[in-house]
Amino acid sequence: MTPQELKNSILQLAIQGKLVEQRPEEGKINLSGIKQKGTEEFEFDVPENWCLAHIETVTEQVPTKSFQILESEVLKKGKYAVISQSKEYIIGFSDKKEKLFQHKTPVIVFGDHTTEVKYIDFNFIVGADGVKIFHPIENTLLPRFFFYVLKYYTRNLNRIGGYSRHYKFIKNKPIPLPPLAEQKRIVAKIEELLPLADRYGEAWDRLEELNKRFPDDMRKSVLQLAIQGKLVEQRPEEGTAEELYKKIQAEKQKLIKAGKIKKEKPLPEISEDEIPFEIPESWKWVRWGDLSESIQYGYNAPAQEIGRIKIVRISDIQDGEVLWETVPYCNIKEDEIPLYILQKNDILFARTGGTVGKSYLVKSVPEEAVYAGYLIRTRYSRLLYAEYFKLFMDSFLYWRQIRSGTIATAQPNCNGKTLSKMVLPLPPLAEQKRIVAKINEIFPYCSKLRYGQKQANN
Repeated sequence: MTPQELKNSILQLAIQGKLVEQRPEEGKINLSGIKQKGTEEFEFDVPENWCLAHIETVTEQVPTKSFQILESEVLKKGKYAVISQSKEYIIGFSDKKEKLFQHKTPVIVFGDHTTEVKYIDFNFIVGADGVKIFHPIENTLLPRFFFYVLKYYTRNLNRIGGYSRHYKFIKNKPIPLPPLAEQKRIVAKIEELLPLADRYGEAWDRLEELNKRFPDDMRKSVLQLAIQGKLVEQRPEEGTAEELYKKIQAEKQKLIKAGKIKKEKPLPEISEDEIPFEIPESWKWVRWGDLSESIQYGYNAPAQEIGRIKIVRISDIQDGEVLWETVPYCNIKEDEIPLYILQKNDILFARTGGTVGKSYLVKSVPEEAVYAGYLIRTRYSRLLYAEYFKLFMDSFLYWRQIRSGTIATAQPNCNGKTLSKMVLPLPPLAEQKRIVAKINEIFPYCSKLRYGQKQANN
């Protein structure tokens, strides 16, 4: 039951005569001197000592024109409160005493367009059209009780929508009239229960927020366990990351000697302050640049409908996929193509704008393509498992380092140096693969949770 449904249930019990006990000694409301209009049939059976009456026979409807000012005349400060049909209890103030509606007993304001119901126990000025003022007849209908009756009757009126006149939907509904003493006891019980319903609503909202966040929080937690070495077990026979790291460095040296990649300046040693958590003994903290063969900025060229080769832009990557059918072309010199050509297992990194830091693993290249200037391509050793590094680029540790390395300008940007110096936990190759397999086993359940929530909300 939602908080609003709970409040509606309390009000329903109240107008049914089921919220407090009846006391025969309290008598019955005398309507003999009041000419009654016909009403719709009441939707509930009521106690024997209750009466039913038409709203226009147990209240005086006050004409509002003489008490009304224009919305443009409403002040931020003034002597007298201005009441309209808006959700705000008071919309402002006015100093126009001649417009003041004065009353000795409380009245109920109903917004004919908005369906808002307000209990007013002070003198006020009317703001704008659509305000109806009801003055309950003394010794027949308590204003506070009538307020809650109207709150129940208007509970679903706003679903009608538009700028409808809504009074017509409630004017012929019967107003239940318990004895005055019972009206007082009903009001007291309602006002005892509604704060509890509000507390229930606060707990409900917190739970709804937790439920909404749970699938994404679960994904983040699983990723965190993965990069901490806590998602799958370690197996001694798979070797160590240190051994893997040495093989990667040896391979890089061969490529440098062969002139296939450039020699770069050594990266600084990883300090203790940079290590955010403990990892298994078989793992190793490394810098991204020590694993990569190249960190290359994209090619700057205007997009064209036709051209030499396709050029992938940030906007062409949606939900982890390249929309190849709509990727434009560009013109590029033949001898520059090898520098920017995309290959399977390349990782593209958005270096500027609102998508800064987002990454994409190139799983396939259906046709020759290069990548645009707002992207960085990182290409790394074949001794590493591409999908593990893509998972790292979705983790909290990656994003924390991206944010700390992002330059705060009109267009946020992050450069290749930030990416190169980034620290990451390196498992042995076989464990990288097992981590990815376990993630691929778990994540579909997170997606099902999110889908289930969407279905429940529809």
